[in-house]
Amino acid sequence: MATRVDDDGRPMRTGTWVTASAHIITAVIGSGVLSLGWVAGPATLIIFSLVTLFTSTLLADAYRHPDPVTGQRNYTYMDAVRTHLGGFKVKFCGVAQYANLVGVTVGYTITASISMA
Repeated sequence: MATRVDDDGRPMRTGTWVTASAHIITAVIGSGVLSLGWVAGPATLIIFSLVTLFTSTLLADAYRHPDPVTGQRNYTYMDAVRTHLGGFKVKFCGVAQYANLVGVTVGYTITASISMA
């Protein structure tokens, strides 16, 4: 069976709007958001979904450079920052990205341990 590839030789992506929506929903609905109540919970979900929409639109615009159709692809967030900003900002972005990952990991660990207790 021949593997289908994109214009850059990598395997073709198979995501759909359904899988993208599932990823966005799981990213927006944190473990504590729905426990905020019937008013604050949905309001928080709406706010976070708007932030997610805005940032995903920015990332989609930065995916190919310089042309959005035929430009070189940026496969990672760091590649997009390197292409558009360069220099020290790439290192700053990397530190911020890893600090965010550590914070999220600590948050989920604490939440999981409280839920298990």
